[in-house]
Amino acid sequence: MKILDWYILKRYLFTFFVMLLLFIPIGITVHLAEKIGKILENNAPLDAVLLYFLDFTIYFAHLLFPLFLFLSVIWFTSKLANNTEIVAFLSSGVSFTRFLRPYLIGAFIVSLLALALGMYLAPEASKGFNDFTYKYLKKGQTAVDTKNVYRQINDNDYIYVSNFDINQKRGTNFTIEHFENNKMVYKISANTIRYNEKDSTYRLLSYVKRKVGERDDILEVTRRKDTIFPFDLEDLTPVEYIAETLSYKELDKFIKKEEERGSSNIGRYKLVKYRKWSLPVSVFILTIIAVAVSSIKRRGGMGVNLAFGICIAMVFVFFDKIFGVMASQSDFSPLVAVWFPNVIFGILAIYLLYNAKR
Repeated sequence: MKILDWYILKRYLFTFFVMLLLFIPIGITVHLAEKIGKILENNAPLDAVLLYFLDFTIYFAHLLFPLFLFLSVIWFTSKLANNTEIVAFLSSGVSFTRFLRPYLIGAFIVSLLALALGMYLAPEASKGFNDFTYKYLKKGQTAVDTKNVYRQINDNDYIYVSNFDINQKRGTNFTIEHFENNKMVYKISANTIRYNEKDSTYRLLSYVKRKVGERDDILEVTRRKDTIFPFDLEDLTPVEYIAETLSYKELDKFIKKEEERGSSNIGRYKLVKYRKWSLPVSVFILTIIAVAVSSIKRRGGMGVNLAFGICIAMVFVFFDKIFGVMASQSDFSPLVAVWFPNVIFGILAIYLLYNAKR
């Protein structure tokens, strides 16, 4: 690797990490100022608060990873352009494509970091961040859907609970229907279902089991019955942010399991899965756009490049959020929602790069 490559690569990585170190404390300070009242009000322990802000740091950095990179590349490339260093590079016979190479090497390094962060570190941080939020900052609120829970738990069984109390592990108006060859074999209903953690059993009150016969049904009625079912308590009421807390392999298995159950939140889960791969790709796209925009010396200087870069970043975030909401709350394809911004900005990157070469 030549001197030019090392010079740009070091500036690329150094500016990016400095940008992270500058913005993360600002994010922590703003977040602390916003939440300090509830933290003190709910008597959150100091060690839990410190761990929460460590998780928040990872969560915050992963969320805005591409934008930090984008702004840092625009910043130091604009400085190169204002100091006429880029003109000197190109005048010495270096092609623009060759000039771009260290940027792509830097993007590759950062994309590997983003991939590792999204696959392993961010899920753990998300779990700690959300657990603390619902325990101390949203006390009394629940992160699960506890009303009118209807789920397919395997190929043959469907369950329904009209209301479920997470704290007491008790549900009302419970039913489970068992099918074979598209025909109902039996249906169990109870006024109340309670989970027993000691032996992982369920206690049913006002228990009624109806076995469907060829001509007549057989009823089994009892006031109370302890039994086991082919589902766990977490299967009955999964938390809303469960997908964010799973590593890639765990998430892949979880999605397959939820698809078999006919979950209504598949779009939300797949959105999280596809973003783990789209984020590293967006690093390359935003790097190319940033270089193409800021490599030209402009009359307004660095401020014009930064203003233009911030506008592009805002549009990128807007597209990402809009399509993300569409995928999680409708039948819109999560794959299209995740990759559409990258495709659009990929085309923009090619266009800007072509003009920059000219």
